[in-house]
Amino acid sequence: MQNLDYGIIGNCRSAALVSKTGSVDWCCLPQFDSPSVFGKLLDSNIGGSFGFEVDDSYRIDQHYIENTVVLVTRFSNGLDAFEIRDFMPRYYKENGTYHSPPEFIRYVKHLSGKPTLKVNYNPKLEYAKGETKTYIKQDFVVSLTDNEAYDTLFLYTDVNKEKLINSEELEITSDYFFLVGYHEKLFVPTLKMAFLEYERTKVYWLNWMERTTSYKQYSSYIARSAMTLKLLSYDKTGAILAAATTSLPETIREVRNWDYRFCWIRDASMVIKVMSSLGHKNIAKRYLKFIINLMPDKDEKLQIMYGINGEKKLTEKFLEHLSGYENSSPVRIGNAAYKQKQNDIYGILMDMIYQLLLNFSNDIEDGEALWNITKGIVWVVNKHWQEPDKGIWEFRSEDQHFTFSKVLCWTAVDKAIKVAKLLGKTSKLARWQLLEEAIREDIMVNAWSDKAKAFTQAYDSDDLDASVLLMESYGFIDAKHPKYVSTVKAIGRDLSHNGLLYRYKNKDDFGLPSSSFTICTFWYINSLYKIGEEKNAVQHFEKLLSYSNHLGLFSEDLDFETKRLLGNFPQAYSHLALIETAINLSKITKNEKVKDVLS
Repeated sequence: MQNLDYGIIGNCRSAALVSKTGSVDWCCLPQFDSPSVFGKLLDSNIGGSFGFEVDDSYRIDQHYIENTVVLVTRFSNGLDAFEIRDFMPRYYKENGTYHSPPEFIRYVKHLSGKPTLKVNYNPKLEYAKGETKTYIKQDFVVSLTDNEAYDTLFLYTDVNKEKLINSEELEITSDYFFLVGYHEKLFVPTLKMAFLEYERTKVYWLNWMERTTSYKQYSSYIARSAMTLKLLSYDKTGAILAAATTSLPETIREVRNWDYRFCWIRDASMVIKVMSSLGHKNIAKRYLKFIINLMPDKDEKLQIMYGINGEKKLTEKFLEHLSGYENSSPVRIGNAAYKQKQNDIYGILMDMIYQLLLNFSNDIEDGEALWNITKGIVWVVNKHWQEPDKGIWEFRSEDQHFTFSKVLCWTAVDKAIKVAKLLGKTSKLARWQLLEEAIREDIMVNAWSDKAKAFTQAYDSDDLDASVLLMESYGFIDAKHPKYVSTVKAIGRDLSHNGLLYRYKNKDDFGLPSSSFTICTFWYINSLYKIGEEKNAVQHFEKLLSYSNHLGLFSEDLDFETKRLLGNFPQAYSHLALIETAINLSKITKNEKVKDVLS
């Protein structure tokens, strides 16, 4: 069974996916949402990749260097052995900036004997739309395309360039390096330089993890998830990506394929809340600036999602020349969901702002701007909370009164009241409290179904929805409230299948979902824990952890039967929920307040 057995490397500017056999099958340069330069992931024939070929005598193993995102692929036949150490350079410079160039380095470490390999270097620029030509120059190998757009890619190495390009056999008797970059270098890289970049990058991540709150249990899973979320952050603007890929299908050979290389306000705000709880405030500061820059005026401006540089128009297009992951077309770039109305984003954003003010009250800049945003959010909620929307799952059919959206409208007002009290702003409290009570009463009356014995997906419906489990997490209802306990049990009974959860089982725009949205199972485990079924929750959690890939990474979805990873990868949603669940089920061992975290 094919699986998403990939590791991710990155530097908060871009990322690459490396297969368990050491092939770079996905990489976009110079930034996350640029056209791919290696895209085999989306077309095994023409997409392009950068891998290594060894004979069948070699065993291949892969792991991350502990507490780093340096990925090591080890090739050994007993006598002959070497490693590929893959990373994108990232480290803190003396002038206060970060070194994060649009490039990755593959450091070949000779271990023993005289191993042999062939290099398969096959870049396909601009999503492989036209022909990519590769030429050997004195100092580098350059690949270029000028079909629809002009683009170039540079390879620097101390390996014989002719043998490399012709995929001739190479004997490894010492260390070598490959540097693949978007820019031509002013100074020709050397092995010494590549090793220094490796050491500096490794130390950067070790230091970053040293400043991350640790826990007694599940520490390795929390650490890997935290680093993965960090890799999905975009330093330049503060945006957080939903995932590093586009068009990986929720189900093989179906059409639920979306581009996730954008910043959803919901996903990103949830990520920031989790990262803040782990002690990393600079990533939160950057994201707040991203939000503030998106909302320059006081009236209603917020979309559900944006490009990572703040782009508002994310027109959806099809790349019909690509066959898709395992022939699952279409391949999409852009995402038409940016036009949708989803009322829940205001509550999630307000919840994050409140948590940040609570955690970093003495060190939050832009307090006045945050207060303006808070007032603006309540104004928007007051104006629109009674209107239907597309909901958290982005239904592309008619709008409905989704329970989750209503609960998050309540959350927006509830957290705005708490922010007002924190900031000593009391003049609006009476009006806001009346609004909060009105939304609560509306939900309690209209979202409950006596037939389902649960809060349901939408008003006047008996359909269940996993998102309703979050009612307790956002403080709307107590975990021991009979109606919440009944809801958790109903959802477990009706939406659970083979230990995994459906988001919902009513047919949507594309029929009945046939894979499990991973975050929903984490939500369910959390809910079990909250209602007192702690042993059951731990058993479910440890089973779910076993479904990650060989590196502890999760995608968006899991196949109900085979448990293979599906959907875009790695998925921020899945990893933030993993962290939240692990924290709930663990005991903290280190919780020092760090005064100045360089994230």
